[in-house]
Amino acid sequence: MTKADIVEHIYERVGFSKKESAELVEKVFDIIKETLSEGEKVKISGFGNFVVRQKNARKGRNPQTGEEIRLAARRVLTFKPSLVLKTILNEDEAPAASEAGGER
Repeated sequence: MTKADIVEHIYERVGFSKKESAELVEKVFDIIKETLSEGEKVKISGFGNFVVRQKNARKGRNPQTGEEIRLAARRVLTFKPSLVLKTILNEDEAPAASEAGGER
């Protein structure tokens, strides 16, 4: 799904114009980006958490040459899905898992 797809869904389901829908989506993403750039966590209930973590500098290796290199300290973004989202994603697998367990 792309940002344009999200705009289209808002346009169809909410009734905003396409321009209003696009502005809304842009503002939401801008707020999320700004919050994360400040090092704050973004928690979307029923969806998950976006967290910025600090990774320390460390030794690494070039996989092609085997040469040792120094990886700089950096910030990385992680996402942890909520239990609600995990449940939704795995709904189709639950019956198959329980059926497989019964066939022993």
